Amino acid sequence: MRAMWLAGIAALGLAPAIADAQDRPDQKNFFSLYKELVETNTVVGVGSCTKAAAQIATRLKAAGYADADITSFSVPEHPDDGGVVAILKGSDAKAKPMLLLAHIDVVAAKREDWKRDPFKLVEENGFYYARGTVDDKAMAAVWADAMIRFKQQGYRPKRTIKMALTCGEETTYAFNGAQWLADNRPELVSGEFALNEGGGGRFDADGKPQALAVQVGEKAAQNFTFLATNPGGHSSAPTPANAIYELDDALRAVQGYEFPIKLTDTTRAFLGATAKAVPAEMAEAITRLLANPNDKQADAIVSRDKVLHSTLRTTCVATLVNAGHAENALPQRATANVNCRIFPGETVEGTLAKLKELAGPKVTVTANAPIRPIAVPPALDPKIVGPMKTLAAKYFPGVPMVPMMSTGATDAVFFGKIGMPVYGAPGIMLEQDLNGIHGLDERIRVSSLYQGRDYLFDLVKAYGG
Repeated sequence: MRAMWLAGIAALGLAPAIADAQDRPDQKNFFSLYKELVETNTVVGVGSCTKAAAQIATRLKAAGYADADITSFSVPEHPDDGGVVAILKGSDAKAKPMLLLAHIDVVAAKREDWKRDPFKLVEENGFYYARGTVDDKAMAAVWADAMIRFKQQGYRPKRTIKMALTCGEETTYAFNGAQWLADNRPELVSGEFALNEGGGGRFDADGKPQALAVQVGEKAAQNFTFLATNPGGHSSAPTPANAIYELDDALRAVQGYEFPIKLTDTTRAFLGATAKAVPAEMAEAITRLLANPNDKQADAIVSRDKVLHSTLRTTCVATLVNAGHAENALPQRATANVNCRIFPGETVEGTLAKLKELAGPKVTVTANAPIRPIAVPPALDPKIVGPMKTLAAKYFPGVPMVPMMSTGATDAVFFGKIGMPVYGAPGIMLEQDLNGIHGLDERIRVSSLYQGRDYLFDLVKAYGG
Protein backbone atom coordinates (compact mmCIF):
# COMPACT_ATOMS: atom_id res chain seq x y z
CA MET A 1 0.00 0.00 0.00
CA ARG A 2 2.71 2.44 0.94
CA ALA A 3 4.08 2.40 -2.58
CA MET A 4 4.97 5.00 -5.18
CA TRP A 5 1.36 5.40 -6.25
CA LEU A 6 0.44 6.32 -2.66
CA ALA A 7 3.70 7.94 -1.59
CA GLY A 8 4.78 11.55 -1.55
CA ILE A 9 3.41 14.11 0.84
CA ALA A 10 0.72 16.10 -0.86
CA ALA A 11 -1.00 19.23 0.36
CA LEU A 12 -4.03 17.99 2.24
CA GLY A 13 -7.41 19.40 1.36
CA LEU A 14 -9.90 19.95 4.14
CA ALA A 15 -12.17 17.05 4.90
CA PRO A 16 -15.55 17.18 3.19
CA ALA A 17 -18.56 18.10 5.26
CA ILE A 18 -19.51 15.31 7.62
CA ALA A 19 -23.24 14.71 7.42
CA ASP A 20 -24.23 14.27 11.04
CA ALA A 21 -21.22 11.97 11.52
CA GLN A 22 -21.21 12.49 15.26
CA ASP A 23 -24.92 12.94 15.92
CA ARG A 24 -26.14 9.36 16.34
CA PRO A 25 -26.36 8.28 19.99
CA ASP A 26 -24.03 5.35 19.35
CA GLN A 27 -21.50 7.72 17.76
CA LYS A 28 -21.62 10.02 20.76
CA ASN A 29 -20.98 7.08 23.06
CA PHE A 30 -18.08 5.99 20.88
CA PHE A 31 -16.59 9.47 20.92
CA SER A 32 -16.73 9.53 24.72
CA LEU A 33 -14.81 6.25 24.88
CA TYR A 34 -12.34 7.30 22.17
CA LYS A 35 -11.65 10.69 23.76
CA GLU A 36 -11.08 9.18 27.20
CA LEU A 37 -8.69 6.59 25.76
CA VAL A 38 -6.74 9.11 23.67
CA GLU A 39 -6.43 11.58 26.55
CA THR A 40 -5.13 8.92 28.95
CA ASN A 41 -1.35 9.02 28.66
CA THR A 42 -0.11 5.49 27.92
CA VAL A 43 3.52 6.17 27.01
CA VAL A 44 5.44 3.29 28.58
CA GLY A 45 7.36 4.48 31.62
CA VAL A 46 5.42 7.75 31.73
CA GLY A 47 1.70 7.05 31.68
CA SER A 48 -0.40 4.00 32.48
CA CYS A 49 -1.90 1.39 30.18
CA THR A 50 -3.34 -0.22 33.30
CA LYS A 51 -5.43 2.90 33.93
CA ALA A 52 -6.66 2.98 30.33
CA ALA A 53 -7.51 -0.74 30.40
CA ALA A 54 -9.45 -0.25 33.65
CA GLN A 55 -11.49 2.51 32.05
CA ILE A 56 -12.42 0.16 29.21
CA ALA A 57 -13.26 -2.61 31.68
CA THR A 58 -15.59 -0.25 33.57
CA ARG A 59 -17.45 0.54 30.35
CA LEU A 60 -17.71 -3.16 29.48
CA LYS A 61 -19.21 -3.96 32.87
CA ALA A 62 -21.67 -1.09 32.54
CA ALA A 63 -22.77 -2.60 29.22
CA GLY A 64 -23.61 -5.89 30.94
CA TYR A 65 -20.47 -8.02 30.84
CA ALA A 66 -20.03 -10.22 33.89
CA ASP A 67 -16.82 -10.19 35.88
CA ALA A 68 -16.09 -13.68 34.57
CA ASP A 69 -16.08 -12.34 30.99
CA ILE A 70 -13.44 -9.68 31.69
CA THR A 71 -9.81 -10.34 32.58
CA SER A 72 -7.61 -7.45 33.60
CA PHE A 73 -3.94 -8.40 33.74
CA SER A 74 -0.50 -7.06 34.58
CA VAL A 75 2.61 -8.32 36.34
CA PRO A 76 4.14 -7.01 39.58
CA GLU A 77 7.30 -5.85 37.80
CA HIS A 78 5.27 -3.69 35.41
CA PRO A 79 2.14 -2.55 37.25
CA ASP A 80 1.40 0.27 34.79
CA ASP A 81 1.69 -1.87 31.64
CA GLY A 82 -1.49 -3.89 32.05
CA GLY A 83 -4.24 -4.75 29.61
CA VAL A 84 -7.71 -6.22 29.39
CA VAL A 85 -9.37 -9.20 27.68
CA ALA A 86 -13.13 -9.42 27.15
CA ILE A 87 -15.12 -12.38 25.85
CA LEU A 88 -18.56 -12.47 24.24
CA LYS A 89 -19.58 -16.11 24.23
CA GLY A 90 -20.94 -17.62 21.05
CA SER A 91 -23.90 -19.97 20.66
CA ASP A 92 -22.08 -22.66 18.65
CA ALA A 93 -19.49 -24.56 20.65
CA LYS A 94 -18.07 -26.03 17.43
CA ALA A 95 -17.33 -22.63 15.90
CA LYS A 96 -13.78 -21.49 16.65
CA PRO A 97 -13.44 -18.07 18.32
CA MET A 98 -12.03 -14.94 16.72
CA LEU A 99 -9.84 -12.30 18.39
CA LEU A 100 -9.93 -8.52 18.10
CA LEU A 101 -6.44 -7.29 18.95
CA ALA A 102 -5.12 -3.76 19.51
CA HIS A 103 -2.42 -2.08 21.57
CA ILE A 104 -3.17 0.89 23.79
CA ASP A 105 0.37 2.15 24.43
CA VAL A 106 1.63 5.04 22.31
CA VAL A 107 4.91 6.57 21.21
CA ALA A 108 6.23 9.41 23.38
CA ALA A 109 5.17 12.96 22.48
CA LYS A 110 6.74 16.15 23.89
CA ARG A 111 4.43 19.09 24.45
CA GLU A 112 7.11 21.58 23.42
CA ASP A 113 7.41 19.95 20.00
CA TRP A 114 3.69 19.82 19.21
CA LYS A 115 1.45 22.66 18.06
CA ARG A 116 -1.25 21.28 20.38
CA ASP A 117 -1.22 19.34 23.63
CA PRO A 118 -0.54 15.77 22.41
CA PHE A 119 -2.77 14.31 25.13
CA LYS A 120 -5.74 16.60 24.54
CA LEU A 121 -8.10 15.55 21.73
CA VAL A 122 -8.68 18.54 19.45
CA GLU A 123 -10.92 18.71 16.39
CA GLU A 124 -9.81 21.09 13.65
CA ASN A 125 -10.78 21.31 9.99
CA GLY A 126 -12.30 17.85 9.92
CA PHE A 127 -9.46 16.08 11.76
CA TYR A 128 -8.92 14.82 15.30
CA TYR A 129 -5.44 15.70 16.60
CA ALA A 130 -3.60 13.96 19.47
CA ARG A 131 -1.08 11.21 20.09
CA GLY A 132 -2.73 7.86 19.46
CA THR A 133 -5.64 9.19 17.41
CA VAL A 134 -4.54 6.57 14.87
CA ASP A 135 -1.84 4.31 16.31
CA ASP A 136 -3.45 2.33 17.79
CA LYS A 137 -6.21 3.88 19.85
CA ALA A 138 -8.49 4.27 16.85
CA MET A 139 -8.66 0.49 16.46
CA ALA A 140 -8.66 -0.15 20.22
CA ALA A 141 -11.63 2.19 20.64
CA VAL A 142 -13.46 0.64 17.68
CA TRP A 143 -13.02 -2.87 19.10
CA ALA A 144 -14.06 -1.89 22.64
CA ASP A 145 -17.04 0.06 21.30
CA ALA A 146 -18.11 -2.91 19.16
CA MET A 147 -17.98 -5.28 22.12
CA ILE A 148 -20.09 -2.84 24.13
CA ARG A 149 -22.66 -2.43 21.36
CA PHE A 150 -22.92 -6.18 20.84
CA LYS A 151 -23.81 -6.64 24.49
CA GLN A 152 -26.23 -3.71 24.57
CA GLN A 153 -28.02 -4.95 21.44
CA GLY A 154 -28.32 -8.47 22.80
CA TYR A 155 -26.32 -9.78 19.87
CA ARG A 156 -25.41 -13.47 20.26
CA PRO A 157 -22.80 -14.53 17.72
CA LYS A 158 -22.34 -18.11 16.63
CA ARG A 159 -18.62 -17.95 17.26
CA THR A 160 -17.15 -16.52 20.45
CA ILE A 161 -15.68 -13.04 19.97
CA LYS A 162 -12.66 -12.15 22.08
CA MET A 163 -10.97 -8.79 22.50
CA ALA A 164 -7.46 -8.14 23.83
CA LEU A 165 -6.17 -4.61 24.44
CA THR A 166 -2.51 -4.75 25.39
CA CYS A 167 0.52 -2.63 26.23
CA GLY A 168 4.16 -2.64 25.14
CA GLU A 169 3.93 -2.82 21.35
CA GLU A 170 5.73 0.48 20.77
CA THR A 171 8.73 -0.12 23.05
CA THR A 172 11.26 -2.89 22.41
CA TYR A 173 12.20 -3.51 26.03
CA ALA A 174 8.77 -3.04 27.56
CA PHE A 175 6.55 -5.71 29.06
CA ASN A 176 4.51 -6.83 26.07
CA GLY A 177 0.96 -7.81 26.93
CA ALA A 178 0.29 -9.67 23.69
CA GLN A 179 3.40 -11.80 24.19
CA TRP A 180 2.47 -12.42 27.82
CA LEU A 181 -1.02 -13.59 26.87
CA ALA A 182 0.27 -15.93 24.18
CA ASP A 183 2.86 -17.38 26.58
CA ASN A 184 0.85 -17.51 29.80
CA ARG A 185 -2.88 -17.35 29.04
CA PRO A 186 -3.33 -18.66 25.49
CA GLU A 187 -6.83 -19.93 26.32
CA LEU A 188 -7.95 -16.32 26.74
CA VAL A 189 -6.93 -15.25 23.25
CA SER A 190 -6.67 -18.33 21.04
CA GLY A 191 -8.99 -18.66 18.09
CA GLU A 192 -9.28 -19.41 14.39
CA PHE A 193 -7.89 -15.98 13.45
CA ALA A 194 -7.36 -12.47 14.76
CA LEU A 195 -7.95 -8.97 13.38
CA ASN A 196 -5.29 -6.42 14.18
CA GLU A 197 -3.74 -3.13 13.06
CA GLY A 198 -1.63 -2.89 9.90
CA GLY A 199 -4.33 -2.75 7.22
CA GLY A 200 -6.66 0.16 6.57
CA GLY A 201 -6.54 2.14 3.37
CA ARG A 202 -5.29 5.35 1.78
CA PHE A 203 -6.75 8.59 0.49
CA ASP A 204 -5.35 10.27 -2.58
CA ALA A 205 -4.06 13.85 -2.47
CA ASP A 206 -7.62 15.14 -2.90
CA GLY A 207 -8.98 13.18 0.03
CA LYS A 208 -10.74 10.53 -2.05
CA PRO A 209 -10.42 6.83 -1.11
CA GLN A 210 -7.71 5.35 -3.30
CA ALA A 211 -7.39 1.79 -2.03
CA LEU A 212 -8.19 -0.46 0.90
CA ALA A 213 -5.52 -2.70 2.36
CA VAL A 214 -5.59 -5.97 4.23
CA GLN A 215 -2.28 -6.81 5.86
CA VAL A 216 -1.28 -10.40 5.28
CA GLY A 217 2.12 -10.93 6.86
CA GLU A 218 4.84 -8.61 8.07
CA LYS A 219 8.55 -8.25 8.54
CA ALA A 220 10.25 -8.85 11.86
CA ALA A 221 12.16 -6.06 13.60
CA GLN A 222 15.54 -7.03 15.05
CA ASN A 223 18.36 -4.86 16.36
CA PHE A 224 22.05 -5.75 16.17
CA THR A 225 25.06 -4.19 17.91
CA PHE A 226 28.29 -3.54 16.00
CA LEU A 227 31.33 -3.15 18.28
CA ALA A 228 34.89 -2.11 17.47
CA THR A 229 37.54 -1.91 20.21
CA ASN A 230 41.19 -0.72 20.29
CA PRO A 231 43.77 -0.04 23.01
CA GLY A 232 43.46 3.69 22.33
CA GLY A 233 46.15 6.21 23.20
CA HIS A 234 47.03 9.89 22.82
CA SER A 235 45.48 11.62 19.84
CA SER A 236 48.79 13.35 19.09
CA ALA A 237 50.19 10.03 17.91
CA PRO A 238 47.45 8.37 15.79
CA THR A 239 47.76 4.79 14.61
CA PRO A 240 46.11 2.93 11.72
CA ALA A 241 44.03 0.95 14.21
CA ASN A 242 41.09 3.21 15.06
CA ALA A 243 37.77 1.92 16.41
CA ILE A 244 35.77 4.70 14.75
CA TYR A 245 37.23 4.04 11.31
CA GLU A 246 36.81 0.29 11.70
CA LEU A 247 33.18 0.73 12.71
CA ASP A 248 32.65 3.11 9.81
CA ASP A 249 34.05 0.57 7.36
CA ALA A 250 31.65 -2.06 8.70
CA LEU A 251 28.63 0.24 8.49
CA ARG A 252 29.49 1.29 4.95
CA ALA A 253 29.63 -2.38 3.99
CA VAL A 254 26.10 -2.81 5.35
CA GLN A 255 25.00 0.34 3.53
CA GLY A 256 26.31 -1.00 0.23
CA TYR A 257 24.76 -4.46 0.53
CA GLU A 258 21.38 -5.38 -0.92
CA PHE A 259 19.71 -8.45 0.52
CA PRO A 260 18.28 -10.69 -2.22
CA ILE A 261 14.73 -10.19 -3.43
CA LYS A 262 12.11 -12.43 -1.87
CA LEU A 263 8.47 -12.78 -2.87
CA THR A 264 5.40 -14.19 -1.15
CA ASP A 265 1.89 -14.68 -2.50
CA THR A 266 0.93 -11.47 -0.73
CA THR A 267 3.76 -9.33 -2.10
CA ARG A 268 3.22 -10.74 -5.59
CA ALA A 269 -0.44 -9.72 -5.44
CA PHE A 270 0.47 -6.33 -4.00
CA LEU A 271 3.09 -5.63 -6.64
CA GLY A 272 0.75 -6.78 -9.39
CA ALA A 273 -1.90 -4.33 -8.20
CA THR A 274 0.71 -1.58 -7.85
CA ALA A 275 1.83 -2.09 -11.46
CA LYS A 276 -1.66 -1.10 -12.60
CA ALA A 277 -1.49 2.28 -10.88
CA VAL A 278 2.02 3.63 -11.55
CA PRO A 279 3.77 5.25 -14.54
CA ALA A 280 4.75 3.02 -17.46
CA GLU A 281 8.48 2.72 -16.64
CA MET A 282 7.75 1.60 -13.07
CA ALA A 283 4.93 -0.73 -14.19
CA GLU A 284 7.19 -2.41 -16.73
CA ALA A 285 9.96 -2.81 -14.16
CA ILE A 286 7.59 -4.38 -11.63
CA THR A 287 6.32 -6.82 -14.26
CA ARG A 288 9.87 -7.79 -15.20
CA LEU A 289 10.84 -8.24 -11.56
CA LEU A 290 7.86 -10.49 -10.87
CA ALA A 291 8.95 -12.66 -13.78
CA ASN A 292 12.63 -12.61 -12.80
CA PRO A 293 13.60 -11.45 -9.28
CA ASN A 294 17.26 -11.43 -10.40
CA ASP A 295 16.67 -8.65 -12.96
CA LYS A 296 19.06 -6.02 -11.56
CA GLN A 297 17.94 -3.26 -13.91
CA ALA A 298 14.30 -3.74 -12.98
CA ASP A 299 15.25 -3.87 -9.32
CA ALA A 300 17.06 -0.53 -9.60
CA ILE A 301 13.98 1.13 -11.05
CA VAL A 302 11.48 -0.37 -8.61
CA SER A 303 13.75 0.35 -5.64
CA ARG A 304 13.67 4.08 -6.34
CA ASP A 305 10.53 3.91 -4.24
CA LYS A 306 11.80 3.33 -0.71
CA VAL A 307 8.74 1.39 0.40
CA LEU A 308 8.74 -0.90 -2.63
CA HIS A 309 12.47 -1.42 -2.02
CA SER A 310 11.71 -2.52 1.53
CA THR A 311 8.80 -4.69 0.40
CA LEU A 312 11.16 -6.72 -1.78
CA ARG A 313 13.78 -7.76 0.74
CA THR A 314 15.28 -7.72 4.21
CA THR A 315 16.71 -4.29 5.00
CA CYS A 316 19.29 -3.22 7.59
CA VAL A 317 20.22 0.35 8.49
CA ALA A 318 22.40 2.05 11.10
CA THR A 319 20.27 4.03 13.55
CA LEU A 320 22.51 4.85 16.55
CA VAL A 321 26.25 5.44 16.97
CA ASN A 322 28.39 5.97 20.08
CA ALA A 323 32.17 6.30 19.96
CA GLY A 324 35.20 7.57 21.86
CA HIS A 325 35.73 8.71 25.42
CA ALA A 326 37.69 11.97 25.16
CA GLU A 327 38.33 14.59 22.50
CA ASN A 328 42.12 14.22 22.83
CA ALA A 329 42.27 10.43 22.94
CA LEU A 330 42.18 7.70 20.35
CA PRO A 331 38.86 5.84 20.61
CA GLN A 332 38.95 2.67 22.63
CA ARG A 333 35.40 1.72 21.75
CA ALA A 334 32.86 2.46 19.00
CA THR A 335 29.39 0.95 18.81
CA ALA A 336 26.43 1.23 16.49
CA ASN A 337 22.91 -0.10 16.46
CA VAL A 338 21.79 -1.61 13.16
CA ASN A 339 18.04 -2.06 12.82
CA CYS A 340 16.95 -4.83 10.47
CA ARG A 341 13.51 -5.61 9.10
CA ILE A 342 13.65 -9.29 8.26
CA PHE A 343 11.58 -10.72 5.42
CA PRO A 344 9.17 -13.56 6.26
CA GLY A 345 10.83 -16.92 5.90
CA GLU A 346 14.29 -15.63 6.76
CA THR A 347 15.83 -15.88 10.22
CA VAL A 348 17.61 -13.77 12.81
CA GLU A 349 20.49 -16.25 12.73
CA GLY A 350 20.86 -16.00 8.96
CA THR A 351 20.75 -12.21 9.06
CA LEU A 352 23.35 -12.16 11.84
CA ALA A 353 25.65 -14.38 9.80
CA LYS A 354 25.45 -12.01 6.82
CA LEU A 355 26.09 -8.96 9.01
CA LYS A 356 29.15 -10.62 10.54
CA GLU A 357 30.44 -11.36 7.05
CA LEU A 358 29.93 -7.74 6.01
CA ALA A 359 31.47 -6.31 9.18
CA GLY A 360 34.70 -8.26 8.83
CA PRO A 361 37.02 -9.57 11.53
CA LYS A 362 37.70 -6.23 13.26
CA VAL A 363 34.11 -5.63 14.32
CA THR A 364 31.95 -7.96 16.40
CA VAL A 365 28.24 -8.22 15.70
CA THR A 366 25.64 -9.51 18.16
CA ALA A 367 21.86 -9.80 18.06
CA ASN A 368 20.24 -7.66 20.74
CA ALA A 369 17.70 -9.00 23.19
CA PRO A 370 14.80 -9.45 22.92
CA ILE A 371 14.92 -11.70 19.90
CA ARG A 372 11.34 -11.88 18.78
CA PRO A 373 9.81 -14.55 16.55
CA ILE A 374 9.62 -14.17 12.79
CA ALA A 375 6.04 -13.72 11.62
CA VAL A 376 4.55 -16.54 9.59
CA PRO A 377 2.53 -15.08 6.69
CA PRO A 378 -1.10 -16.16 6.94
CA ALA A 379 -2.87 -17.49 3.90
CA LEU A 380 -5.00 -15.31 1.65
CA ASP A 381 -7.99 -17.24 2.96
CA PRO A 382 -11.24 -16.53 1.06
CA LYS A 383 -13.15 -17.06 4.33
CA ILE A 384 -11.29 -14.03 5.72
CA VAL A 385 -10.85 -11.84 2.66
CA GLY A 386 -14.33 -12.55 1.23
CA PRO A 387 -16.36 -10.71 3.91
CA MET A 388 -13.89 -7.83 3.76
CA LYS A 389 -14.52 -7.37 0.05
CA THR A 390 -18.28 -7.85 0.32
CA LEU A 391 -18.65 -5.12 2.93
CA ALA A 392 -16.16 -2.88 1.14
CA ALA A 393 -18.55 -2.81 -1.82
CA LYS A 394 -21.15 -1.31 0.53
CA TYR A 395 -18.98 1.18 2.41
CA PHE A 396 -16.30 1.94 -0.21
CA PRO A 397 -17.91 1.28 -3.61
CA GLY A 398 -15.42 1.09 -6.45
CA VAL A 399 -12.37 1.20 -4.15
CA PRO A 400 -9.98 -1.71 -4.80
CA MET A 401 -8.75 -3.89 -1.94
CA VAL A 402 -5.08 -4.87 -2.01
CA PRO A 403 -3.27 -7.49 0.11
CA MET A 404 -0.04 -6.13 1.55
CA MET A 405 2.88 -7.19 3.68
CA SER A 406 3.80 -4.65 6.31
CA THR A 407 7.42 -3.50 6.20
CA GLY A 408 7.06 -2.77 9.91
CA ALA A 409 6.15 -5.11 12.73
CA THR A 410 3.16 -5.60 15.02
CA ASP A 411 2.17 -7.83 17.92
CA ALA A 412 0.98 -10.41 15.39
CA VAL A 413 4.38 -12.12 15.65
CA PHE A 414 3.53 -13.51 19.08
CA PHE A 415 0.55 -15.57 17.98
CA GLY A 416 2.32 -17.93 15.61
CA LYS A 417 3.23 -20.10 18.59
CA ILE A 418 -0.44 -20.77 19.28
CA GLY A 419 -1.21 -21.36 15.61
CA MET A 420 -3.42 -18.32 15.07
CA PRO A 421 -3.14 -16.28 11.86
CA VAL A 422 -3.43 -12.52 12.29
CA TYR A 423 -4.74 -10.14 9.63
CA GLY A 424 -4.45 -6.36 9.53
CA ALA A 425 -8.06 -5.26 9.01
CA PRO A 426 -9.02 -2.75 6.31
CA GLY A 427 -11.47 0.08 6.85
CA ILE A 428 -9.78 3.09 8.45
CA MET A 429 -8.38 5.29 5.69
CA LEU A 430 -5.19 7.27 6.23
CA GLU A 431 -3.61 10.21 4.44
CA GLN A 432 -0.68 9.88 2.08
CA ASP A 433 1.78 11.06 4.74
CA LEU A 434 0.50 8.40 7.19
CA ASN A 435 -1.12 10.98 9.46
CA GLY A 436 1.92 11.89 11.54
CA ILE A 437 2.01 8.45 13.16
CA HIS A 438 5.04 8.29 15.50
CA GLY A 439 5.73 11.93 14.61
CA LEU A 440 4.38 15.39 15.27
CA ASP A 441 0.71 16.35 15.33
CA GLU A 442 -0.72 12.87 14.74
CA ARG A 443 -4.23 13.16 13.36
CA ILE A 444 -7.11 11.27 11.74
CA ARG A 445 -9.83 12.43 9.40
CA VAL A 446 -13.06 12.43 11.41
CA SER A 447 -15.09 11.00 8.54
CA SER A 448 -12.54 8.20 8.12
CA LEU A 449 -12.76 7.22 11.77
CA TYR A 450 -16.54 6.98 11.82
CA GLN A 451 -16.84 5.28 8.44
CA GLY A 452 -14.14 2.79 9.42
CA ARG A 453 -15.91 2.17 12.72
CA ASP A 454 -19.16 1.27 10.95
CA TYR A 455 -17.35 -0.95 8.45
CA LEU A 456 -15.41 -2.84 11.13
CA PHE A 457 -18.51 -3.29 13.30
CA ASP A 458 -20.33 -4.97 10.43
CA LEU A 459 -17.22 -6.96 9.51
CA VAL A 460 -16.94 -8.48 12.98
CA LYS A 461 -20.65 -9.36 12.88
CA ALA A 462 -20.16 -10.99 9.48
CA TYR A 463 -17.45 -13.24 10.92
CA GLY A 464 -19.44 -13.80 14.10
CA GLY A 465 -22.33 -15.28 12.17
